[in-house]
Amino acid sequence: MKMGSKLNNTAMVVSIWIWIWIHLQNGWGYSSAVSAASTTMHTNNWAVLVCTSRFWFNYRHMANTLSLYRTVKRLGIPDERIILMLADDMACNPRNKYPAQVFNNENHRPNLYGDNVEVDYRGYEVTVENFLRVLTGRHENAVPRSKRLLSDEGSHILLYMTGHGGDEFLKFQDSEELQSHDLADAVKQMKEKHRFKELLIMVDTCQAATLFSQLHSPGVLAIGSSKKGENSYSHHLDSDIGVSVVDRFTYYTLAFFERLNIYDNTSLSSLFDSYNPKLLMSTADYRADLYQRPLQEVPVTDFFGSVMETIHTDSAYRAFSSRDFSNEDVGGVPLDHPTGTGMENPRKLTGGKGNEFDSFDKTVQGETCTTAQEQQSFFSEAYVRGCPFDHIWNAKISTVDSVVNYGLMMMLPLLAVATKLY
Repeated sequence: MKMGSKLNNTAMVVSIWIWIWIHLQNGWGYSSAVSAASTTMHTNNWAVLVCTSRFWFNYRHMANTLSLYRTVKRLGIPDERIILMLADDMACNPRNKYPAQVFNNENHRPNLYGDNVEVDYRGYEVTVENFLRVLTGRHENAVPRSKRLLSDEGSHILLYMTGHGGDEFLKFQDSEELQSHDLADAVKQMKEKHRFKELLIMVDTCQAATLFSQLHSPGVLAIGSSKKGENSYSHHLDSDIGVSVVDRFTYYTLAFFERLNIYDNTSLSSLFDSYNPKLLMSTADYRADLYQRPLQEVPVTDFFGSVMETIHTDSAYRAFSSRDFSNEDVGGVPLDHPTGTGMENPRKLTGGKGNEFDSFDKTVQGETCTTAQEQQSFFSEAYVRGCPFDHIWNAKISTVDSVVNYGLMMMLPLLAVATKLY
């Protein structure tokens, strides 16, 4: 009986330790993921603009998308970071009284389909499959870079979609549907593959808010033009063209942005609060439970504008001295010269006899430490700016879960010995 009792106690203790290990693993894994996402720098912005409707009577959906395209370009996002998907070409439709032109107002200004429009996917290329491939990056080898969303973990992405929708679906080409769980799964893959830092989803369809009801990935913010059971309406009819030329939600979004420029710090909270249900004839609804930052502190240009790409360096920028260019003309060095990074002369530790650092060679801007005072000064500077050994220490500390694993593995023999003694 005593032997059976000991075995039961041992099994119970081991089970408890395994349970603790699993939960510590999950907890530290989640916290490390959140910590990594929060510390990643915002380095670039992308926009994916999608019109899913065909046929002439859906003219307004193409105008919606081209209007947003014009807005984000004006605020600084370049064409190489915009994926534009248009399911039909209203500009070349035989019913269009103004060939090669698309307008969103009765004044017929500006022409949204001007000389600088770069359409990445058009016509029958706009499918649910291609849309999901753009988001997840799962392209065939033949797809050119211009049709790919080449974002990274420092990217903010604006995803705008317009067309006909319903309860948790969006129609593509009147022949297939994008379901809410399809979108949620694609966003989850994007997050796991570090394809964005933050994602803003904007949907202008009927019952638009239902499309993002199944999202669960952190860093995602979503807004729709209408709640479940509500329709989204067009703003006005152009009697000259013969159809409605813009939807209400997009119209008032454009009106908000027309007052802004690339340097404006107006917040996303101001944009969301600007939607008046009486003017929209529907209730714009947004979801912010997955988004970490307060909306009052997020400029709209974080998604609708440009951002300078920032390259992090280990050391601070230091001015060049004349000794750096003994055989070069300082005035002739271009701004993009590699010496501008400050990393062309790395600091070096040179080992001497007996594996000891008898001599210390520091090369910074062509200078070499020869005296003990200079070496001591350099070590003080290295402490302030970041000691080289800090990288090794930080790398070890970052893998806390490995330390936990080793500790728990070491506990098992001790438990066995203690149980035997008992």
